[in-house]
Amino acid sequence: MRDRASGAERLLVDPDKMVVASGPHFALDYYEPSDDGARVAYAVSPGGSEASVIHILDVATGQHSRETIDRAEQGSPSWLPDGKAFFYNRYALLGAGAKETDKYLNSRAYLHVVGTDPATDVALAGPGVAGSPPVDPVDTPVIYTTAGSSQVVLVVNHGASPAQTFWVAPLDAARRPGAAWKKVADVADDVTDVQVHGDRLFLTSLHGAPRGQVLETDARMPDAAHARVVVPTGARVIEQAIAAADALYVLDLDAGIGRIRRVGYDDARAADVALPIAGTVSTLATDASMPGLIFSEQGWVTAPQFFSTVDGEVTALPLAPAWREDLGAYTSEEVMATAADGTKIPLSLVYRKGLKRDASHPVWLTGYGAYGLSLKPALAARFLTLLDDGGVYAVAHVRGGGEFGEDWHQAGRLGTKTNSHRDLIACAEYLVRERWTKPSLMAIEGRSAGGITVGMALTERPDLFRVVFSGVGDSNALRAEQETDGAANSLEYGTTKVEAGFKALYAVDATQHVRQGVRYPAVLLTTGMNDPRVAPWQPGKMAARLQAANPHGRPVLLLVDFDAGHGMGSTKAQRDQELADQMAFFYWQIGRKGYQPVP
Repeated sequence: MRDRASGAERLLVDPDKMVVASGPHFALDYYEPSDDGARVAYAVSPGGSEASVIHILDVATGQHSRETIDRAEQGSPSWLPDGKAFFYNRYALLGAGAKETDKYLNSRAYLHVVGTDPATDVALAGPGVAGSPPVDPVDTPVIYTTAGSSQVVLVVNHGASPAQTFWVAPLDAARRPGAAWKKVADVADDVTDVQVHGDRLFLTSLHGAPRGQVLETDARMPDAAHARVVVPTGARVIEQAIAAADALYVLDLDAGIGRIRRVGYDDARAADVALPIAGTVSTLATDASMPGLIFSEQGWVTAPQFFSTVDGEVTALPLAPAWREDLGAYTSEEVMATAADGTKIPLSLVYRKGLKRDASHPVWLTGYGAYGLSLKPALAARFLTLLDDGGVYAVAHVRGGGEFGEDWHQAGRLGTKTNSHRDLIACAEYLVRERWTKPSLMAIEGRSAGGITVGMALTERPDLFRVVFSGVGDSNALRAEQETDGAANSLEYGTTKVEAGFKALYAVDATQHVRQGVRYPAVLLTTGMNDPRVAPWQPGKMAARLQAANPHGRPVLLLVDFDAGHGMGSTKAQRDQELADQMAFFYWQIGRKGYQPVP
């Protein structure tokens, strides 16, 4: 922590100090300071498991409160104004014989008073809680406060659904069971976020506006259906609206580039903030008692930097170490590939300046395409060695992501999920056609849900790639509902309980599309044994299926880390080792840097 942006740093929490001999490493999952900065609630978990346990730290003394709170994977602590208590979410205590899929069911929102036993915390919202608004077992209820407002918001997250249900109540009432919660918006209203400013609620909504709009309603009489439009939908994708003391700040995605608009509370006039970097805007932070916004920016070849803005003026903040290496030798460009159905697919290319397109360059092509998440510009520091060796780092913005709003997401979801991997194929074909590379020099990579994208591209076009990397990847979609979070994710991919869902899942289940005797690319799959999101048996089954299909073909390897999970909480050393293994595998297969070419 620092007293001010330019103040001296003081270490508050070091998870490495929690490690015991031969034990797993610990990672910081999340943290939340009280409004006055006197206390911090933070969560740590072992071995990449994301099994979060909340600790409470007194900032001035460095002493911890005696209690801890486990089963807090989605804890989301939100402090009350006095800094003596916070709302949080906690998963249910499972009994003997409980199924793995029960773990994330029946969570509840609680209020915890610092210094008391969490076992005595009273549930305020959740399944089976008296007086609670409706909450299904698969839902996650979270209560949050806003400094300077007497209103608190209860958000009920419905698994992978982008739309959520929101309720509001006065803080004094919300502290006790049976509060008279007033509904702000339901799933049909397509509201994804609610921001509070006094008694005014600002809703980010996709209703009739797949690229987003911002609405306003009164917290004392909320009505999303008749809310006033504050920021209308337009060509940009509205990703987030965040309230400060002076104005509402709106984060846009404009053809892949982050923008910020400042919207006055009184006149709703929107004015663009002139940003110093054309790239990704993130880490937005405001204080309801102070004007302005703090944010960070970075690009494919631009290091992250922090800034603040008040009244449209932007000031650099010394919150991130200056990047010492010269990045002037590298460049990036945005192009469009054409999918099989004619859709234009954005493709980002990062490479060393002066690169000739002579089909001689190794290409690392990555894609994702799920949950409406966008792959935004981020400094490609981990691939500079590849770029220096004449390689290209490429990012395919396939359907299923959010690059063009909710329509782009829906075009790669459920029954349209096959668009994701076919878009990746189209981007690979573009790179070959435009002589950036050739199939014998190309690797594709996908992580998590991106495992579906690369797994299906592998089975559909084995001739187009030399190497496939599937990191903690979904590979066996038909069985994904048997995972810990399977019920929640069925909203994104489908369920085998209905025919249409079964067909949608079968169409993107890579293990079901591996054919006997086919000469597939070399494949390196990775998994963490503590992964709570994509169970290790998924990449395990894919590795086994590929090896059995062509036992004398190119290598298929499964890399297992017993002190890791889905990647959240992995140490820098673990991430660096995984990348080094992948790069060595890639160079081995294409015969670069002293490696002999493999037939």
